[in-house]
Amino acid sequence: MTPPRGVAVLPPFETHSAQARAIADLFTQTLIVCGIILLVVTFLVTYCVVRFREKDPKKEPVQTAGHTRLEITWTLIPVLIVAGLTLLTARTMASSDPPADREPDITVIGHQWWWEVRYRSGAVTANEIHMPVGRDVLVALESADVIHDFWVPQLGRKIDVTPGYPTHVWLEADAAGTYLGTCAEFCGAQHAWMRLLVVAQSPEEFAAWDQHEREPAPNPTDPEAAKGARLFVDMTCAQCHAIRRPGVTITQPNSGPDLTHVAERTTLGAGVLDNDEKNLWRWLKDPQGIKPGSHMPSVQLSDKKATDLVTYFETLR
Repeated sequence: MTPPRGVAVLPPFETHSAQARAIADLFTQTLIVCGIILLVVTFLVTYCVVRFREKDPKKEPVQTAGHTRLEITWTLIPVLIVAGLTLLTARTMASSDPPADREPDITVIGHQWWWEVRYRSGAVTANEIHMPVGRDVLVALESADVIHDFWVPQLGRKIDVTPGYPTHVWLEADAAGTYLGTCAEFCGAQHAWMRLLVVAQSPEEFAAWDQHEREPAPNPTDPEAAKGARLFVDMTCAQCHAIRRPGVTITQPNSGPDLTHVAERTTLGAGVLDNDEKNLWRWLKDPQGIKPGSHMPSVQLSDKKATDLVTYFETLR
């Protein structure tokens, strides 16, 4: 996965949580066991080919009816290997996916094709999860439409997100930074552009971020931004998106991301574009040309209307 421009993403094969380390350790242990089996089988096959090769091709090989001890041995060894791997897997499952023991800290809802993120505090965002470093975060997972798959490889396990069957996953980060996540279950035309970022911050930085996200967006003071705010209400935007402003709450049926602080987000369209003024203008003008099949309609905005909307959205910080 390519990281957004300007975002320093930690190396993808580093593990930064106890849950991810348990899974990585199981992979390493299984790889070692399989490697030993490969070496033993390769050696035995090579030995038999050389040691018991019959020089006379017309001679019938010696027929053996059976060898009880050998048959018991080559049955017992695989059984013990599988039993050992089963125990290691059970231990890893207990470490990487412990049961929920409290109310979820975050609820993540999979949509075609973006992630809705709701915090117990009331903060709402999209395609970005912010969390404090060094703390276990319980994430409830739901789907609004089809089966998705939530996966942040460096922080935890992969888990299906199935309509009507809420589940949970634990996230923990032992180092501050930005971690790439994705939907790992084919869920439609834009499955490849259903990405998310997990931003691990110090507890103080996270608390400040959470407090800010709960606040309404400022009312526009610039005339062009004010025009954009009126356009947002008058056109179809408010039917899918919400913007919380002082004294004004635009509600929506969760069919599109909450845009209250959209200018602070890193990407647009769940990772398809970096979030800047130029890309936002492109997105508003032709979302279907950038992300075909997405539920963001092309409303044939004039250049002036697109510019006014961009000016307004850039105030949403």
